[in-house]
Amino acid sequence: MNREHTMKIVVIGGTGLVGSQVVNNLREHGHEAVAASPQTGVNTLTGEGLPEVLEGAQVLIDLSNSPSFAEEDVTNFFRTSTTNLLEAEAKAGVQHHVILSIVGAEGVDAGYMRAKIVQEDLVKASGSGWSIVRSTQFLEFLGSIADTAEADGVVHIAPVRFQPIASADVARFVARTAVGTPLNGTIDIAGPEVFGFDEIVRTYLASKDDPREVRTDPSATYFGAPLEDGELVPHGEALLGEISYEQWRKAQA
Repeated sequence: MNREHTMKIVVIGGTGLVGSQVVNNLREHGHEAVAASPQTGVNTLTGEGLPEVLEGAQVLIDLSNSPSFAEEDVTNFFRTSTTNLLEAEAKAGVQHHVILSIVGAEGVDAGYMRAKIVQEDLVKASGSGWSIVRSTQFLEFLGSIADTAEADGVVHIAPVRFQPIASADVARFVARTAVGTPLNGTIDIAGPEVFGFDEIVRTYLASKDDPREVRTDPSATYFGAPLEDGELVPHGEALLGEISYEQWRKAQA
């Protein structure tokens, strides 16, 4: 990461799982990283606090997320929030807009994925420097995936390929992208290992002494969306994280 000139980098959603690690990462490399969220008086939906926090910033990283995942809510969130950020950035002279998106978002038939495409399209059309980092699912969400896939005590998971990544690796890639030259393009990131989706959920629950049965079910949905093999792994080239599932699990324990 470039240590030569320090930058002011505003991290929207800088108090969350990935955001807090991005902020620490940037500060360790000597940059002025500012965590911005509703808790710190910055509201991307109303625009409150944006001009103040963006003053003197060179880069904005948007890791914000919608409090509601209903399609209309989440689409409205990303459209309004991204529009406000891009307008405030243009006024403040910010040169680089970085967002975290989802590998294969255009392929999965789910409202959240469609909303992320709306966000991506706004950033691409903004005319200023931008980078989109598309990530596979985080290892940290294996538990909530099992919970959403449960019916009558049985967890239904489709036998598709799955390449999850540790949030620490996500944070490293996002921070590295932010201090670099704008890509005006998209990179995919993923974990170093490919699993069967059903197998990794079964392994994870067993490691937590969770007695629930994981049933291999080709018709199982993923957050409500039907799944085809290949939708949860990168299609072309991807940057791979360093943290294996076993390393991550030991660190969690």
